[in-house]
Amino acid sequence: MALASMTGFARSAGEAGAVRWAWELRSVNGKGLDVRVRIPTGLEGLEVKIKERAGKLLKRGNVNIGLSMQRDQSEATLAINESALEAVLSAVDLLRSRMPDLPPPSLDGILAQKGVFEYQEPEDDEAARDELHAALLTSLDGALLDLVDMRHTEGAAIGDLLANQLSRIADLTEAAEVLPARQPEAIKARLAAQIATLMESSQGQFDVQRLHQEAVLLATRADIREELDRLVAHVKAARDLLAAGGAVGRRLDFLAQEFNREANTLCSKSNDVELTAIGLDLKSVIDQMREQIQNLE
Repeated sequence: MALASMTGFARSAGEAGAVRWAWELRSVNGKGLDVRVRIPTGLEGLEVKIKERAGKLLKRGNVNIGLSMQRDQSEATLAINESALEAVLSAVDLLRSRMPDLPPPSLDGILAQKGVFEYQEPEDDEAARDELHAALLTSLDGALLDLVDMRHTEGAAIGDLLANQLSRIADLTEAAEVLPARQPEAIKARLAAQIATLMESSQGQFDVQRLHQEAVLLATRADIREELDRLVAHVKAARDLLAAGGAVGRRLDFLAQEFNREANTLCSKSNDVELTAIGLDLKSVIDQMREQIQNLE
């Protein structure tokens, strides 16, 4: 399966008879799948079907689906709204009864009142309505597929970036592994120097047991074997997820947190300038990787 980004845009237009429409779909990052639908009045019955179609193709992201529609006015007929006209005439009679000196209103003035004239759309029969709904949903399906394609294209680009960042983490882990300061001779020399300093500060009066404890503590703090092994394991796990594809964003985000935990521990255990530099480089790459992972489905 291919990787998919959570961000994308798609548009699909169509027409059936006197009706023209356009779908617009936008998706951005989200913790889960949240589909919001905005459609014209009278089409509310389609909302459930729209969300079902989106849910079959998308796993995560905040998705906005909008539909705009226009009907050819040539098929609409101009008619007088009887109730609106009656209300206007009643208001005119009331005003003239209270102010008899008012001149009579003109016909143009009465007909110009809002709502007196209105366009009436031809009533669709049930078969025509079902046909329109089917055409709308077919058009939506095309827009959803375009959105999925765009998300996959962006997901592939993110996957390439993540693969490069994982290679960088692997290289830094290897650099820490072969660092001269981590070699047994270097560790022994450093421990010997620290023990000598401790003995000098004690002026010949020191507890052998305490000296042993301090030596063990220094050796333990200098050992980053477990951190390096876990970094190697995390790199392999992340590469496996990228190769598997699909909706792996959450699992990669968890791995990124584990990467960061190991880098922090490595820095805290470091007693060498070069190792600290490697740890800081690791943290920088991991932060960049997490930013990219946030965009994945």
